[in-house]
Amino acid sequence: MKRVKVLILAGVCFLSTAFNAQANIEKALTNICDIVKTDNKSALRKKMKIVRANYSMRIDEYYSGIKCSGDSLIRTAMLNNAIESGTLLIRKMPKGALRSAAKDGKTLPQWAAEKGLANNHLLNVYAKRVD
Repeated sequence: MKRVKVLILAGVCFLSTAFNAQANIEKALTNICDIVKTDNKSALRKKMKIVRANYSMRIDEYYSGIKCSGDSLIRTAMLNNAIESGTLLIRKMPKGALRSAAKDGKTLPQWAAEKGLANNHLLNVYAKRVD
């Protein structure tokens, strides 16, 4: 019986630590959408460095969980003509993640064409990166 109590206590401690870490990561990433929208490359780089140092997470590990008004960070950069931030994001993401379709089933070029952003400079950066 004592062993069961210890296991339950250990499980509760583990879960509370996991939830606390998740809350801390979310807090660290709170204004990342605003940083991308305002095209503040240095603040974005700093934010990414903090998350990497404190939580040992690369951008591809938390990128899919961040939505800015329903769009990904790169899509948000395109919509706001945030060339510097968008370029940094594209360069930091793995090629495989860039090539894959988003949850809506569209790749970045497909989505951009649909939104009338086919001439956006970030598509050139994207094409150079994935090819």
